[in-house]
Amino acid sequence: MYSFLEKELLEEIRKEGVRKIFRANEPLIREGQFISSFPLIIKGMIRISRTNDDGNELLLYYLKENEVCAMSLTCCMAHLKSNVMAVAEMETEALMLPVSLLDKWIYEYPSWRQFVMQTFQSRFRELIETIDSIAFLKLDERLVKYFIDRYQKSGNPTFSGTHQELALQLNTSREVVSRLLKKLEKDGKIELSRNFIDFSGLV
Repeated sequence: MYSFLEKELLEEIRKEGVRKIFRANEPLIREGQFISSFPLIIKGMIRISRTNDDGNELLLYYLKENEVCAMSLTCCMAHLKSNVMAVAEMETEALMLPVSLLDKWIYEYPSWRQFVMQTFQSRFRELIETIDSIAFLKLDERLVKYFIDRYQKSGNPTFSGTHQELALQLNTSREVVSRLLKKLEKDGKIELSRNFIDFSGLV
């Protein structure tokens, strides 16, 4: 999976990494905590978001296999508390790597340095897309984009969860989300059932 990394680095990762399984909706990283280890995703999907004092959530981006969180890396490198929340969207397997090795690997291994820089670039593009969608898209367009983005990351054209959970991720009200979902269902683009949405008609 990570054959582009130096053999010596892969040996260090195998030696120092701790393999963990996170259940769906289980937090990996909480806002305001110092990060002692950061996840390298093996399989599954993680949601990276921010929350305000009222508990409203703003989705920033998703992480899938072979990816790490750029926001977490930034906090690790600056020895700051986490400014994002990372939650498993589904059962997710990750290799937890010690923060103390991050600077060492960047200095010693060109492949790791390039991997980290590419991670920053990819997440920056996704953050720009998030800002654009909030600034320029209507909420119904944001909802469709949300489903399409999930599918592109996970390959799964379904959503398991309540309308309230979906509303929190889009930073809006449950009533508005329910109304928009009903319209999409009426248009034949999604199928609704209790705590489950099949949006295969959109992808």
